[in-house]
Amino acid sequence: MSQKHSSGIAAKWQAHAPVFAALGDETRLSLVVRLSRGQRCSISQLTEGSGLTRQAITKHLRVLESAGVVRGVRAGRESLFEFDPQPVDEMRRYLDEVSAQWDRALSRLKAFVEE
Repeated sequence: MSQKHSSGIAAKWQAHAPVFAALGDETRLSLVVRLSRGQRCSISQLTEGSGLTRQAITKHLRVLESAGVVRGVRAGRESLFEFDPQPVDEMRRYLDEVSAQWDRALSRLKAFVEE
């Protein structure tokens, strides 16, 4: 693998690292699942039934927001949060690309071993 190619992979990984990190927490992942249903939710709605404080939910939402996975929009005096699928879609495409690279490498290895 060329250095240019490997640095391109590293750059892509670094671009997706905040999304992986944000989704790596069970609470944040559950917030994304709730928001991915397509309805904007307030912090109060997201706190309901979670067993967490509003401050804890807000902290998790800020992490998701900084990773670009959710957006906060003002509605009067309240902030409503919505899911933004673009970063997750980009991450999925990246993982598909890495998976295809591994499949090709394993195929080459299999062909080499079977010779």
